[in-house]
Amino acid sequence: MEGIALVTGASAGVGRATARRLAEDGYDVALLARGRQGLEGARLDVERLGRRALVLPTDVADPSQVEEAAERTEETLGPIDVWVNNAMTTVFAPFHEVEPDEFRRVTEVTYLGVVWCTRAALKRMRPRDSGSIVFVGSALAYRGIPLQSAYCGSKHAIKGFFESVRTELLHDRSSVKVSLVELPALNTPQFDHCRTRMPKQPQPVPPIYQPEVAADAIAWAARSGERELYVGAPTWKTIWGARVAPGFGDRYLAKNGYESQQADEPVNGDRADNLFAPVEGDHGAHGRFEQGSRSRSTLLWLGKHRRALGAAALAGLGAAAVGAITSER
Repeated sequence: MEGIALVTGASAGVGRATARRLAEDGYDVALLARGRQGLEGARLDVERLGRRALVLPTDVADPSQVEEAAERTEETLGPIDVWVNNAMTTVFAPFHEVEPDEFRRVTEVTYLGVVWCTRAALKRMRPRDSGSIVFVGSALAYRGIPLQSAYCGSKHAIKGFFESVRTELLHDRSSVKVSLVELPALNTPQFDHCRTRMPKQPQPVPPIYQPEVAADAIAWAARSGERELYVGAPTWKTIWGARVAPGFGDRYLAKNGYESQQADEPVNGDRADNLFAPVEGDHGAHGRFEQGSRSRSTLLWLGKHRRALGAAALAGLGAAAVGAITSER
């Protein structure tokens, strides 16, 4: 497969792993993020796999920067086939301790960044009647948790925005595909770089998955156009738990949600964060939670193969029915 992909938040974490995965699949990749050093590291990853890479320092909260990045991508690499909306940031703190400018910044990057990027992608894909946009979501789009009110609100907003855009494309009989990938807790560097007011270092809530699991889901969604894909059993449990017993979830998280999001080590007072400016350096795809992190998801595999499995099951039932009828004759 060959084509052009654009990935936001490509300097680290899920975006970095996704850029590598798309390069493995044969895509040339435009790399968007704020941090130049991380983007250069991602460029080397893509080029080692024999594909072209374009480094585009971009703040997705600024629609003019997004539009300029899209224009440069198509001028340099060619028409964009796949656009991955992945950029995010967060603040770990109770809502009453989050300042207005901090809440606004999380929303502008995590939610409005998706809006501006989708606008730029559709501006190019709709006239061509082709292309795929992948929205990187989270189980927290269905179940808000304490200490991340701005992030959870943004992920809820992304889900509603995605549904509106999808229905409009269906109404117009457009061939542009949009998909939403809901992620579980991941071993990424974000927990060392997000802003926090908690006494201990932030951590993902176990069980934790490696970012390559997310990248696999994103790449598959880009190819298949699957409407929504749940990654990991915890995502499935969180989403269905929120539907079936939301009140129980409220009480459980009130009791356990603070402790489960903090590691044992205290926060360093000089800790840099990436809320308003990137943290210098190339931080790669993985965080510091390697031990015990899962490198595969059975639920993701089932989701990717559910049609084939369903067809096989129906074929098996049909054969069994024919056998039963034949045996009665």
